[in-house]
Amino acid sequence: MYIWGMKTQTYPTDLADRHWDCIKDLVPCAKAGGRPRSLDMRQVINAILYILVTGAQWRMLPKDYPNWKSVYHYFRIWRDDGTWQRIHDSLRADVRRRAGHHKHPTAGCLDSQSVKTTSVGGERGFDNGKMVKGRKRHLLVDTLGLVLAVVVTAASISDAKGARKLFKRMGGACKKLRRIWVDGTYRGKLLNWVSEHCWFVLDPVMRSSEQKGFVLLKRRWVVERTFAWLTQCRRLGKDYERLPAGSEAMIYLAMIRLMIRRLAP
Repeated sequence: MYIWGMKTQTYPTDLADRHWDCIKDLVPCAKAGGRPRSLDMRQVINAILYILVTGAQWRMLPKDYPNWKSVYHYFRIWRDDGTWQRIHDSLRADVRRRAGHHKHPTAGCLDSQSVKTTSVGGERGFDNGKMVKGRKRHLLVDTLGLVLAVVVTAASISDAKGARKLFKRMGGACKKLRRIWVDGTYRGKLLNWVSEHCWFVLDPVMRSSEQKGFVLLKRRWVVERTFAWLTQCRRLGKDYERLPAGSEAMIYLAMIRLMIRRLAP
């Protein structure tokens, strides 16, 4: 790419034209009144994807992109007003249709992942089961592995308590859910609570006592694969965000990046 005879560097994380076409109509327009928007929104999103994939600090953003403060401003504003989730949900519906499925799934899979945090402050705790000090990602995915809902808590929060928080956030995309596969940690009182308060059932998938070592369990492997997709982005290798809401936004961004590459391979 050339601008006024000068060659500008293009990073591998930048959106190709076909990828930008998938989301450009979903990017919020500038608010009426005040100064006109001067930043190129495509470059802003490219900068955020650079942070996501490389795991760099905001202040370390290359000079080829807009000023890091401006980029972080849009990341934060769109995190707080739900823009990242709305873009994500719209793309998920498109991917499901492309795969021959209805946009609203009827089944899903739920699990959690504990990850370490850094010296950055914020909510954190210790997971006695995984022996991890940090945060826990509670993830509900459909049968394709696409995220339906996510909640990030301190790692000390139990899977059952985190699941209740997640169920309270489930939006219209989950209205047709009838069955959610889970592992053994979600048994007990949670099963009764779900049967009383929710429109779906939890279906624990257990490993046989005769099976030893690693076993690929039917249904449950789908959410494990999604966790693997997320950690391909270095920003999600650990939890670097000060707020759990920032961690949730980064998860939505990772899935946005994955889905636009499916829609425009």
